[in-house]
Amino acid sequence: MFQDLSYLDEVKTCPHCKETMSLCEAPPIHVGDGLGWGSDVLFICLNDGCSLFLKGWDQIEKQYGHHASYRYMELPGSPEGNCMMVGNAEAFTGCVVDKEELRNQNARYRQEKEATIQLKSCVADNNLGPVMTLLLDEGATKSVRVSASEYLVALNDLACVDSLRNHTFQDPAIEHKVNQAITELLKINFKKECPHCLEIIKAQANKCMHCKENLE
Repeated sequence: MFQDLSYLDEVKTCPHCKETMSLCEAPPIHVGDGLGWGSDVLFICLNDGCSLFLKGWDQIEKQYGHHASYRYMELPGSPEGNCMMVGNAEAFTGCVVDKEELRNQNARYRQEKEATIQLKSCVADNNLGPVMTLLLDEGATKSVRVSASEYLVALNDLACVDSLRNHTFQDPAIEHKVNQAITELLKINFKKECPHCLEIIKAQANKCMHCKENLE
């Protein structure tokens, strides 16, 4: 889903060690009150040399009698800090957010959303673009891709064939719908695909004009 990713541009510094904090996926449960954090991500200091982290081991051992320490954290868009208890040095190191990947996912969803809106008028606008965007996007919603495939014949544009044939569909149902549409497209345009080179040629051709193979 499209998100406000303004926090990706935030740079937060730990007040205990002055190191740049890492953007991490938030745990689903707030260990303090059993509720969520109110954010999908948290800024956490993962510096093992941080004074808060180093002193936390002894502090928790003396106060609570178990092995743990603290990491400093802040919520996105907020200067308010807090201490999060961790059981070991590896905690949260495996859930550091890949900012570029998140930006790409968000851009992909935005593109899907825009293409879905344009789908409704693609025939009137003679616009193959949104149909191809959705069909070639393996991350797009299945129902939307199925709808997109149903516009191929109405658009009647053979320019779609090469890209669709060269695409690897992960969903057999989508691939079947696309193949059916291509078959119908070729039929209404009196065309066929050469069985040797797969180029589009006239339906009545006895010899391929591209690979020169006989088709009789």
